[in-house]
Amino acid sequence: MDGENSLHTSTASRIGSGYLLALFGGLICSLAAFGLTLLGLDRSGNLPPPAFSNSLCVDEKLNFLRDHPVESPDLLVIGSSVAWRHVDGDELVRNSPTSIPMNGAFCGLFANQSVYVGNWLLDREPTIRRVVMVIDPQDFAGCWKVPDSVFNRDDADAYVYDKASRWPYYVRYFAPVSLVRNALTVRGQRSGENEWDPLVFDQYGGGPLDTDNSRRLLYGKPDALDHNCFDALSTMANRLQREARKFFVVSTPLHPEWKSRYDPDGSFLAQFDSHVKRSLKGSEAAYWNADSELETPASDFVDAIHLRWSAAQRFSAALAERLYMSVPVPSVENELMAGQD
Repeated sequence: MDGENSLHTSTASRIGSGYLLALFGGLICSLAAFGLTLLGLDRSGNLPPPAFSNSLCVDEKLNFLRDHPVESPDLLVIGSSVAWRHVDGDELVRNSPTSIPMNGAFCGLFANQSVYVGNWLLDREPTIRRVVMVIDPQDFAGCWKVPDSVFNRDDADAYVYDKASRWPYYVRYFAPVSLVRNALTVRGQRSGENEWDPLVFDQYGGGPLDTDNSRRLLYGKPDALDHNCFDALSTMANRLQREARKFFVVSTPLHPEWKSRYDPDGSFLAQFDSHVKRSLKGSEAAYWNADSELETPASDFVDAIHLRWSAAQRFSAALAERLYMSVPVPSVENELMAGQD
Protein backbone atom coordinates (compact mmCIF):
# COMPACT_ATOMS: atom_id res chain seq x y z
CA MET A 1 0.00 0.00 0.00
CA ASP A 2 2.80 2.36 0.86
CA GLY A 3 4.47 1.50 -2.45
CA GLU A 4 1.29 2.33 -4.35
CA ASN A 5 0.99 5.71 -2.61
CA SER A 6 4.63 6.39 -3.31
CA LEU A 7 4.08 5.57 -6.98
CA HIS A 8 1.10 7.92 -7.16
CA THR A 9 3.12 10.67 -5.46
CA SER A 10 6.02 10.18 -7.84
CA THR A 11 3.75 10.23 -10.88
CA ALA A 12 1.98 13.39 -9.68
CA SER A 13 5.33 15.01 -9.03
CA ARG A 14 6.52 14.22 -12.54
CA ILE A 15 3.28 15.55 -14.05
CA GLY A 16 3.54 18.68 -11.95
CA SER A 17 7.14 19.24 -12.90
CA GLY A 18 6.36 18.62 -16.54
CA TYR A 19 3.49 21.11 -16.45
CA LEU A 20 5.65 23.78 -14.86
CA LEU A 21 8.45 23.19 -17.35
CA ALA A 22 6.02 23.39 -20.26
CA LEU A 23 4.46 26.54 -18.82
CA PHE A 24 7.85 28.14 -18.23
CA GLY A 25 9.09 27.10 -21.68
CA GLY A 26 5.97 28.49 -23.31
CA LEU A 27 6.41 31.78 -21.47
CA ILE A 28 10.04 32.03 -22.58
CA CYS A 29 9.11 31.26 -26.19
CA SER A 30 6.29 33.83 -26.11
CA LEU A 31 8.60 36.54 -24.73
CA ALA A 32 11.23 35.66 -27.32
CA ALA A 33 8.67 35.86 -30.12
CA PHE A 34 7.37 39.18 -28.78
CA GLY A 35 10.91 40.54 -28.56
CA LEU A 36 11.70 39.48 -32.12
CA THR A 37 8.47 41.10 -33.30
CA LEU A 38 9.45 44.37 -31.63
CA LEU A 39 12.93 44.26 -33.14
CA GLY A 40 11.48 43.59 -36.59
CA LEU A 41 9.06 46.49 -36.29
CA ASP A 42 11.86 48.73 -35.02
CA ARG A 43 14.13 47.93 -37.96
CA SER A 44 11.35 48.55 -40.48
CA GLY A 45 10.36 51.86 -38.88
CA ASN A 46 6.94 50.56 -37.87
CA LEU A 47 7.47 50.25 -34.11
CA PRO A 48 5.04 52.43 -32.12
CA PRO A 49 6.24 53.89 -28.80
CA PRO A 50 5.44 52.07 -25.54
CA ALA A 51 1.75 52.38 -24.71
CA PHE A 52 2.02 54.58 -21.62
CA SER A 53 -1.43 56.03 -22.32
CA ASN A 54 -2.59 53.66 -25.06
CA SER A 55 -3.09 56.74 -27.25
CA LEU A 56 -0.59 56.80 -30.10
CA CYS A 57 -0.30 60.57 -30.39
CA VAL A 58 0.19 60.97 -26.62
CA ASP A 59 2.77 58.19 -26.47
CA GLU A 60 4.58 59.53 -29.52
CA LYS A 61 4.79 62.96 -27.88
CA LEU A 62 6.48 61.35 -24.86
CA ASN A 63 8.81 59.65 -27.31
CA PHE A 64 9.65 63.03 -28.86
CA LEU A 65 10.30 64.68 -25.51
CA ARG A 66 12.65 61.82 -24.66
CA ASP A 67 14.62 62.03 -27.92
CA HIS A 68 14.52 65.83 -28.39
CA PRO A 69 14.65 67.55 -24.99
CA VAL A 70 14.21 71.32 -24.93
CA GLU A 71 17.06 72.67 -22.83
CA SER A 72 16.07 75.12 -20.08
CA PRO A 73 12.74 76.26 -21.52
CA ASP A 74 11.27 79.45 -20.09
CA LEU A 75 7.83 79.20 -21.74
CA LEU A 76 5.51 76.19 -21.64
CA VAL A 77 2.54 75.62 -23.94
CA ILE A 78 -0.12 73.24 -22.59
CA GLY A 79 -3.53 72.06 -23.75
CA SER A 80 -5.00 69.59 -26.19
CA SER A 81 -4.49 69.29 -29.94
CA VAL A 82 -5.34 72.96 -30.56
CA ALA A 83 -2.36 73.93 -28.40
CA TRP A 84 -0.16 71.27 -30.00
CA ARG A 85 -1.05 72.20 -33.59
CA HIS A 86 -1.67 75.96 -33.38
CA VAL A 87 1.47 77.35 -31.72
CA ASP A 88 4.52 77.97 -33.90
CA GLY A 89 7.53 78.30 -31.60
CA ASP A 90 9.47 80.16 -34.28
CA GLU A 91 6.91 82.97 -34.19
CA LEU A 92 7.31 83.26 -30.42
CA VAL A 93 11.08 83.39 -30.72
CA ARG A 94 10.87 85.92 -33.54
CA ASN A 95 8.98 88.27 -31.22
CA SER A 96 11.23 87.53 -28.24
CA PRO A 97 14.61 86.20 -29.42
CA THR A 98 15.74 85.18 -25.94
CA SER A 99 12.66 83.02 -25.33
CA ILE A 100 12.97 79.22 -25.26
CA PRO A 101 9.48 77.78 -25.79
CA MET A 102 8.48 74.18 -25.13
CA ASN A 103 5.25 72.79 -26.52
CA GLY A 104 3.98 70.40 -23.84
CA ALA A 105 0.50 69.99 -25.33
CA PHE A 106 -0.88 66.52 -26.07
CA CYS A 107 -3.72 65.58 -28.38
CA GLY A 108 -7.14 64.50 -27.19
CA LEU A 109 -6.95 65.84 -23.65
CA PHE A 110 -9.71 67.32 -21.54
CA ALA A 111 -8.84 70.37 -19.44
CA ASN A 112 -8.21 68.37 -16.26
CA GLN A 113 -5.77 66.17 -18.15
CA SER A 114 -3.97 69.14 -19.68
CA VAL A 115 -3.50 70.51 -16.16
CA TYR A 116 -2.15 67.12 -15.03
CA VAL A 117 0.42 67.16 -17.82
CA GLY A 118 1.21 70.82 -17.12
CA ASN A 119 1.88 70.08 -13.46
CA TRP A 120 4.18 67.20 -14.41
CA LEU A 121 6.22 69.36 -16.78
CA LEU A 122 6.36 72.29 -14.36
CA ASP A 123 7.74 69.95 -11.69
CA ARG A 124 10.43 68.73 -14.09
CA GLU A 125 11.27 72.06 -15.78
CA PRO A 126 12.09 74.63 -13.06
CA THR A 127 13.27 77.24 -15.59
CA ILE A 128 9.73 77.80 -16.92
CA ARG A 129 8.50 81.26 -15.99
CA ARG A 130 5.50 81.59 -18.31
CA VAL A 131 2.70 79.15 -19.21
CA VAL A 132 0.36 79.48 -22.19
CA MET A 133 -2.77 77.31 -22.26
CA VAL A 134 -4.66 77.22 -25.55
CA ILE A 135 -8.22 76.00 -25.08
CA ASP A 136 -11.47 75.29 -26.91
CA PRO A 137 -14.96 74.43 -25.58
CA GLN A 138 -14.57 70.73 -26.39
CA ASP A 139 -11.85 70.52 -23.72
CA PHE A 140 -14.25 71.72 -21.03
CA ALA A 141 -17.21 69.42 -21.66
CA GLY A 142 -16.47 66.02 -20.15
CA CYS A 143 -13.75 66.07 -17.49
CA TRP A 144 -15.98 64.02 -15.18
CA LYS A 145 -15.71 60.96 -17.43
CA VAL A 146 -11.91 60.74 -17.69
CA PRO A 147 -9.19 60.39 -15.03
CA ASP A 148 -6.82 63.29 -14.52
CA SER A 149 -3.79 61.07 -15.00
CA VAL A 150 -2.98 60.66 -18.68
CA PHE A 151 -0.05 58.38 -17.85
CA ASN A 152 1.93 57.21 -14.86
CA ARG A 153 4.20 60.09 -13.86
CA ASP A 154 6.91 57.87 -12.40
CA ASP A 155 7.18 55.85 -15.60
CA ALA A 156 7.08 59.00 -17.74
CA ASP A 157 9.84 60.51 -15.60
CA ALA A 158 12.03 57.45 -16.02
CA TYR A 159 11.37 57.18 -19.75
CA VAL A 160 11.54 60.85 -20.78
CA TYR A 161 13.99 62.37 -18.32
CA ASP A 162 16.09 59.44 -17.09
CA LYS A 163 16.31 57.76 -20.51
CA ALA A 164 15.35 54.36 -19.09
CA SER A 165 15.44 51.47 -21.56
CA ARG A 166 12.24 51.43 -23.58
CA TRP A 167 11.97 47.65 -23.98
CA PRO A 168 10.61 46.77 -20.51
CA TYR A 169 7.74 49.22 -21.04
CA TYR A 170 6.47 47.19 -23.98
CA VAL A 171 5.99 44.32 -21.54
CA ARG A 172 4.63 46.43 -18.68
CA TYR A 173 2.15 48.13 -21.00
CA PHE A 174 1.41 45.05 -23.08
CA ALA A 175 -1.37 45.96 -25.52
CA PRO A 176 -1.18 43.65 -28.55
CA VAL A 177 -4.28 44.94 -30.33
CA SER A 178 -3.21 48.59 -30.27
CA LEU A 179 0.38 47.57 -31.05
CA VAL A 180 -0.73 45.92 -34.28
CA ARG A 181 -3.13 48.74 -35.16
CA ASN A 182 -0.53 51.45 -34.54
CA ALA A 183 2.22 49.52 -36.33
CA LEU A 184 0.12 49.72 -39.50
CA THR A 185 -0.02 53.53 -39.45
CA VAL A 186 2.82 54.99 -37.40
CA ARG A 187 5.41 55.06 -40.18
CA GLY A 188 3.16 57.11 -42.45
CA GLN A 189 2.22 59.40 -39.59
CA ARG A 190 5.85 60.04 -38.67
CA SER A 191 6.76 60.82 -42.26
CA GLY A 192 3.82 63.18 -42.67
CA GLU A 193 2.24 61.04 -45.41
CA ASN A 194 -0.89 60.83 -43.27
CA GLU A 195 -2.43 64.19 -44.14
CA TRP A 196 -4.95 64.45 -41.31
CA ASP A 197 -3.14 62.78 -38.44
CA PRO A 198 0.60 63.42 -38.86
CA LEU A 199 2.98 62.78 -35.99
CA VAL A 200 5.57 65.30 -37.14
CA PHE A 201 7.07 67.65 -34.55
CA ASP A 202 8.96 70.90 -34.83
CA GLN A 203 12.00 71.53 -32.65
CA TYR A 204 9.81 72.86 -29.82
CA GLY A 205 7.38 69.92 -29.76
CA GLY A 206 4.63 71.54 -31.81
CA GLY A 207 2.70 69.47 -34.35
CA PRO A 208 2.10 71.40 -37.60
CA LEU A 209 -1.01 70.42 -39.56
CA ASP A 210 0.45 71.43 -42.90
CA THR A 211 -2.16 70.89 -45.60
CA ASP A 212 -4.02 73.01 -48.13
CA ASN A 213 -7.07 70.75 -47.98
CA SER A 214 -10.06 70.77 -45.66
CA ARG A 215 -12.40 68.11 -44.35
CA ARG A 216 -15.88 68.16 -42.84
CA LEU A 217 -16.40 69.97 -39.54
CA LEU A 218 -15.83 66.65 -37.75
CA TYR A 219 -16.81 68.07 -34.35
CA GLY A 220 -20.44 68.49 -33.39
CA LYS A 221 -22.02 70.33 -30.51
CA PRO A 222 -20.08 69.60 -27.32
CA ASP A 223 -21.64 68.22 -24.18
CA ALA A 224 -22.66 70.60 -21.42
CA LEU A 225 -19.77 72.50 -19.90
CA ASP A 226 -18.33 70.67 -16.90
CA HIS A 227 -17.42 72.52 -13.69
CA ASN A 228 -14.67 69.95 -13.05
CA CYS A 229 -12.83 71.26 -16.09
CA PHE A 230 -12.97 74.84 -14.88
CA ASP A 231 -11.92 73.78 -11.38
CA ALA A 232 -8.79 72.26 -12.94
CA LEU A 233 -8.09 75.52 -14.78
CA SER A 234 -8.46 77.40 -11.51
CA THR A 235 -5.97 75.11 -9.74
CA MET A 236 -3.41 75.78 -12.44
CA ALA A 237 -3.95 79.54 -12.16
CA ASN A 238 -3.55 79.36 -8.38
CA ARG A 239 -0.38 77.30 -8.58
CA LEU A 240 1.25 79.66 -11.04
CA GLN A 241 0.19 82.62 -8.93
CA ARG A 242 1.87 81.11 -5.85
CA GLU A 243 5.04 80.40 -7.80
CA ALA A 244 5.15 83.86 -9.40
CA ARG A 245 4.92 82.41 -12.90
CA LYS A 246 2.82 84.15 -15.54
CA PHE A 247 -0.28 82.44 -16.93
CA PHE A 248 -1.82 83.31 -20.29
CA VAL A 249 -5.00 81.52 -21.39
CA VAL A 250 -6.09 81.68 -25.03
CA SER A 251 -9.42 80.61 -26.48
CA THR A 252 -8.59 79.36 -29.96
CA PRO A 253 -10.50 80.48 -33.07
CA LEU A 254 -13.43 78.28 -34.15
CA HIS A 255 -14.78 77.62 -37.62
CA PRO A 256 -17.48 80.20 -38.47
CA GLU A 257 -19.74 77.48 -39.91
CA TRP A 258 -19.48 75.50 -36.66
CA LYS A 259 -20.55 78.56 -34.69
CA SER A 260 -23.47 79.36 -36.97
CA ARG A 261 -24.66 75.76 -36.90
CA TYR A 262 -24.22 74.86 -33.23
CA ASP A 263 -24.30 78.23 -31.45
CA PRO A 264 -26.25 80.61 -33.70
CA ASP A 265 -27.11 83.05 -30.93
CA GLY A 266 -23.64 82.90 -29.34
CA SER A 267 -25.00 81.94 -25.92
CA PHE A 268 -22.89 78.80 -25.52
CA LEU A 269 -19.61 80.53 -26.30
CA ALA A 270 -20.57 83.48 -24.10
CA GLN A 271 -21.16 81.04 -21.25
CA PHE A 272 -17.82 79.38 -21.95
CA ASP A 273 -16.05 82.74 -21.96
CA SER A 274 -17.68 83.71 -18.68
CA HIS A 275 -16.71 80.44 -16.99
CA VAL A 276 -13.09 80.83 -18.09
CA LYS A 277 -12.87 84.33 -16.65
CA ARG A 278 -14.50 83.23 -13.41
CA SER A 279 -12.02 80.37 -13.08
CA LEU A 280 -9.10 82.76 -13.40
CA LYS A 281 -10.51 85.32 -10.97
CA GLY A 282 -8.23 86.02 -8.03
CA SER A 283 -5.08 85.42 -10.03
CA GLU A 284 -3.04 87.66 -12.29
CA ALA A 285 -3.67 85.39 -15.27
CA ALA A 286 -4.38 87.07 -18.60
CA TYR A 287 -7.06 85.81 -20.96
CA TRP A 288 -7.30 86.41 -24.69
CA ASN A 289 -10.42 85.34 -26.56
CA ALA A 290 -8.83 84.91 -29.96
CA ASP A 291 -12.04 83.43 -31.33
CA SER A 292 -13.87 86.74 -30.94
CA GLU A 293 -10.96 89.12 -31.50
CA LEU A 294 -8.97 87.52 -34.33
CA GLU A 295 -10.25 87.43 -37.88
CA THR A 296 -10.17 83.80 -39.01
CA PRO A 297 -12.15 82.99 -42.18
CA ALA A 298 -13.39 79.49 -43.00
CA SER A 299 -10.44 79.00 -45.36
CA ASP A 300 -8.09 79.01 -42.34
CA PHE A 301 -9.57 75.78 -40.97
CA VAL A 302 -9.20 72.12 -41.81
CA ASP A 303 -12.16 71.20 -39.56
CA ALA A 304 -14.25 72.85 -36.84
CA ILE A 305 -11.39 73.61 -34.46
CA HIS A 306 -8.04 72.99 -36.18
CA LEU A 307 -6.16 75.63 -38.14
CA ARG A 308 -3.98 74.74 -41.09
CA TRP A 309 -0.32 75.59 -40.47
CA SER A 310 -0.27 78.81 -42.50
CA ALA A 311 -3.16 80.12 -40.39
CA ALA A 312 -1.60 78.76 -37.20
CA GLN A 313 1.51 80.80 -37.94
CA ARG A 314 -0.57 83.97 -38.22
CA PHE A 315 -2.37 83.04 -35.00
CA SER A 316 1.02 82.47 -33.31
CA ALA A 317 2.29 85.85 -34.48
CA ALA A 318 -0.76 87.53 -32.93
CA LEU A 319 -0.29 85.46 -29.78
CA ALA A 320 3.35 86.50 -29.54
CA GLU A 321 2.43 90.19 -29.81
CA ARG A 322 0.04 89.88 -26.89
CA LEU A 323 2.23 87.54 -24.92
CA TYR A 324 5.18 89.89 -25.01
CA MET A 325 2.98 92.99 -24.56
CA SER A 326 3.33 94.60 -27.98
CA VAL A 327 -0.48 94.42 -27.81
CA PRO A 328 -1.41 94.56 -24.11
CA VAL A 329 -3.89 92.06 -22.68
CA PRO A 330 -5.26 92.95 -19.23
CA SER A 331 -5.31 90.36 -16.48
CA VAL A 332 -8.69 88.78 -15.87
CA GLU A 333 -8.82 90.32 -12.40
CA ASN A 334 -8.28 93.84 -13.78
CA GLU A 335 -10.78 93.24 -16.56
CA LEU A 336 -13.43 92.10 -14.10
CA MET A 337 -12.79 95.10 -11.86
CA ALA A 338 -13.08 97.43 -14.85
CA GLY A 339 -16.39 95.81 -15.74
CA GLN A 340 -17.70 96.45 -12.24
CA ASP A 341 -16.77 100.08 -12.52
